[in-house]
Amino acid sequence: MSAQLTPAPDLQPAFRALADPTRRDILRRLSAREMTLAEITAHCDMTRAAVKKHLVVLQDGNLIQMRRSGRETLSSLNPDALKPVVNWLNYFETFWDGHLSALHDTLSELETKE
Repeated sequence: MSAQLTPAPDLQPAFRALADPTRRDILRRLSAREMTLAEITAHCDMTRAAVKKHLVVLQDGNLIQMRRSGRETLSSLNPDALKPVVNWLNYFETFWDGHLSALHDTLSELETKE
């Protein structure tokens, strides 16, 4: 196998954050622009307090950044934090590509022999 899984930062908080569909939806929305808690809550079928808890998990996973702007707190996507997650997943994509290619070659050889 040509790709190697290099040591990465602790990805557990990021994977924990990505495990929830609501948090993935919030990330998708934040990929377009930074938003206030009220703006995010308007798109969710839950209370402001529940959305805030999701934002804390995303922040703990380093997937979002929060900054104060006057009386508001703006949340924005931290795209650089997704790179180690994508790299970790790409390793397994390469792993399966190699194994599926080998299976294809084996099946082609068997077909040729028949």
